[in-house]
Amino acid sequence: MSMTNNYELYKVFYWAAKAGSLTQAAKALYLTQPSVSHAIKQLEDRMGVTLFYRNAKGVALTQEGKILFSYIEQSQILITLAEEKMEALKNLESGELRIGGSDSLFKHYLLPFLEDFHVRYPSIKLHLKHGTTPEVISYLKEGRIDLGVVRMPIVDSHLEVTESTRIQDCFVAGERYAELKGQTMTMEELMEYPIILFSRNSRVRMAITELFEKYGYELKPDIEVGSVDLLIEFARRGLGISFVTREFVSKELKEGSLFEIELDVGIPASKVGVMNMRNMPLSTAATKFMELVR
Repeated sequence: MSMTNNYELYKVFYWAAKAGSLTQAAKALYLTQPSVSHAIKQLEDRMGVTLFYRNAKGVALTQEGKILFSYIEQSQILITLAEEKMEALKNLESGELRIGGSDSLFKHYLLPFLEDFHVRYPSIKLHLKHGTTPEVISYLKEGRIDLGVVRMPIVDSHLEVTESTRIQDCFVAGERYAELKGQTMTMEELMEYPIILFSRNSRVRMAITELFEKYGYELKPDIEVGSVDLLIEFARRGLGISFVTREFVSKELKEGSLFEIELDVGIPASKVGVMNMRNMPLSTAATKFMELVR
């Protein structure tokens, strides 16, 4: 007997026992009474026991029937709860959204989208997992997050990456280096000053290192830090010239506590992408979030 056939027979048995009437069970299941009677007979034949006996009101469970019902009732309750849970997930009345990325992308790029999503779907729990790009890719492949927000390019056949926005990196300094305002500097001239860079394994660090190497220079930082906030603060306090994302220091540039240093070579723009596992269906929550950031 197949599992599907089993389930259908148990379903008929459950409703007949619950209603105490084959007629009422037929109405609940949108079947004919003969179909219900046949299903009960099939189940009894396959189990080799009698499950019901007739009485003045309809049918009642035998002792064997009561034992079977105690198990089937639990399964039906779980199935009902599962259906209700799926409906809640579909309607975003329940569930969670797990996103991996760097602290800087969370704070300076993703925060408005997270706020918008939370306002729209307050019942969805948000879980943010910090990590470098390689770590975020691992989290995604291990099923620990639903989406990853990273700098592109990402070359991995198992991942699908959707470009979300473009950002521009630049060098900035504080008032201690005010004499550099309005100047266009060469790479060689810039390297005469203390340089502050993000940690070695970050995508932004690799990008600026590769750019300098392209022109024959080895960019060695005087200070390495692990957060964008420190890059900003160190530059603001005059500890050196920081390489940061322009969009992340818009406030400081506008108020004048930092200024941008122009180079005589262009710094390519960076792309931010949202990645997910290829050929793996997204949850309703993840799909809705993707619609916001596209």
